[in-house]
Amino acid sequence: MSASTFRLEHMPVSAVFIGATKSAGIGSLRFPSLTTTVPRELVHRASVAEVMLTGWERKDDSHFSVAAQWPRLHSFFTPVDGQHDPLIIAETIRQAGILLAHAEFGVPLDHHFLMWDLALETKPSQLLVSDVPASLDMDIAFLDVKRRRNGLAGAHLELVIRRDGQVAATGSATFTCTSPGVYRRMRALSTPGAAEPSPLLAPTAPQTVGRVSPTDVVLSPTEETDRWRLRVDTRHPVLFDHPVDHVPGMMLLEAARQATAAHLGRPCVPIGIISDFRRYVELNTPCMVEAYRLEGWGPASEEAVVVTGHQEGELVFQITVTVARPSV
Repeated sequence: MSASTFRLEHMPVSAVFIGATKSAGIGSLRFPSLTTTVPRELVHRASVAEVMLTGWERKDDSHFSVAAQWPRLHSFFTPVDGQHDPLIIAETIRQAGILLAHAEFGVPLDHHFLMWDLALETKPSQLLVSDVPASLDMDIAFLDVKRRRNGLAGAHLELVIRRDGQVAATGSATFTCTSPGVYRRMRALSTPGAAEPSPLLAPTAPQTVGRVSPTDVVLSPTEETDRWRLRVDTRHPVLFDHPVDHVPGMMLLEAARQATAAHLGRPCVPIGIISDFRRYVELNTPCMVEAYRLEGWGPASEEAVVVTGHQEGELVFQITVTVARPSV
């Protein structure tokens, strides 16, 4: 297939999700990267300010190039020790998978996505905040593509993120997507009233989890060491950018980061994340979060913490966070 790209000017969003822009009669016109963000509908964001992607291009049937930009300062993904927050990488990966599913694989905009796993590794020297926003280029491969009769059912993607030609991070993710009807039937089997959150819990002290504002704390203390309840605030403007009937995966990644900081007793910048999401985390059921050190992990310069979440005694997620050991 010849290369196809998306052009924003004067094109309605409804024309985007039909798949490769070749079918819209646009051929190889180029999306004007780094001049504006892609339409927020294509990355499932309500706020334009939360859109990280600025353009994309099809290389062949399974390989794509996606451009992104990270702001110098973000209300939630705040720089740490002069570096861009590694969790903004996870959000960029999430958006890239959804964008390409809609724009290049024909998934309708009203379909729901479920992320089953997400992993990333960073190159800290390439994450330093400079005097301008970080411009990024991503090479993305769609692998293990699964299709159903009426379109894409899911895929695994692997990607390399470059900044100024240098690798800044690598990552991968696996997702499935379902129609609104299938989603409603599937969610009807979950906890009754799942969309109604439990009362908001008191936050753990922000400084113990590497945060400044209590508003951004997603853990609530318990009487047990290294054990917390997930603190779900559906009013949070970034983690709950739009209404959902379950806890978003980005919130679970943040819970893992905060639990790692609390367990190690210091703020930390993840250099690696491996996540496994087993099922939806419900809004109205207590989710217990625990952390423990993973012994014998990798090189001596690194240490890893495993963070798990359980609802009603069942494992719902497991995330391993790797950080650099503090210098002596």
